[in-house]
Amino acid sequence: MVTNIQTLLGAKAEFLLGFNAPKIPKERLCPAGPDFVDRVFAQSDRNPRVLANLQRIYNAGRLAGSGYLSILPVDQGIEHSGGASFARNPDYFDPEKIVQLAIEGGCNAVASTFGALGMMSRKYAHKIPFLVKINHNELLTYPNSFEQILFGTVEQAYDMGAAAVGATIYFGSDDSHREIVEIAQAFALAHELGMATVLWCYLRNPAFKQDKDYHVSADLTGQANHIGVTIEADIIKQKLPENNGGFIALNSGGSSYGKLDKRIYSDLTSDHPIDLCRYQVINCFAGRAGLINSGGASGENDFAEAAATAVINKRAGGQGLISGRKAFQRPMAEGVQLLNTIQDVYLDTGILVA
Repeated sequence: MVTNIQTLLGAKAEFLLGFNAPKIPKERLCPAGPDFVDRVFAQSDRNPRVLANLQRIYNAGRLAGSGYLSILPVDQGIEHSGGASFARNPDYFDPEKIVQLAIEGGCNAVASTFGALGMMSRKYAHKIPFLVKINHNELLTYPNSFEQILFGTVEQAYDMGAAAVGATIYFGSDDSHREIVEIAQAFALAHELGMATVLWCYLRNPAFKQDKDYHVSADLTGQANHIGVTIEADIIKQKLPENNGGFIALNSGGSSYGKLDKRIYSDLTSDHPIDLCRYQVINCFAGRAGLINSGGASGENDFAEAAATAVINKRAGGQGLISGRKAFQRPMAEGVQLLNTIQDVYLDTGILVA
């Protein structure tokens, strides 16, 4: 059954669906579409094997052939600890349940750890595209540290039949220089072997929390995206922006940080969430690398929040959502329904790019 998106959005429906005055016109963007790989990546330096795997991802699941993506990520057992992630539904300690949820939920790909996907590769790698997360932040060191470290090799991902590799860089952290160099080299090898690349472009620095949490500001996340596509990430994963003005805040009080042009805040963005997300999109080489926003933590209004996030991403010119906890921290049938709700936004021909 197709979801009634307007009903789910409730009081936000007109605000999100009626917005038609973006600061950056859609004509400046490279739009999603059935021919996206041919139109965009066939012009790039990606070899035919990368093109084949990208096309395989875009042609999988309920969104097949649309140019949009719905990905299930379940790497939280490392990033957030297994107990914290799976206590609500212990079924997902079993990696087969992760893959089954992605398949039943009609996803384009399943993203998880070397261990989880490696355990199930012979049974499922040919049935749904595997996106292998090659690095993680482990939370067992005391006191907790925040560094992304490699948990395996690109060659291992290739050997298990992965269509793509994924990685996180903590931009703005003390460790970011090492992570940028390490993942740039890993992505180059992944492309050489024929796999697509997906980058979790996250910010991490205590200084980014001031009067607001600028880890989710449009200007800082947009610049993280711009660095991410510079190391040839084919797809960028980013948190949905919630505010703006990170560069301004970090340049106050006599400090000097980065470079900014105030037209970022007047000519290129407004306070509307679709405008803030569009700034993320334009920093992904104007949409030539697809922007997928994360679904966030699970809560009391998961279906409404997921629908709103999908509408913002789609209308901003993004290419989809990568939503995990909202889906797997509930019974499988409800998780499938949650994923289908997200997909229904991208299948709805009445919801257009603003």
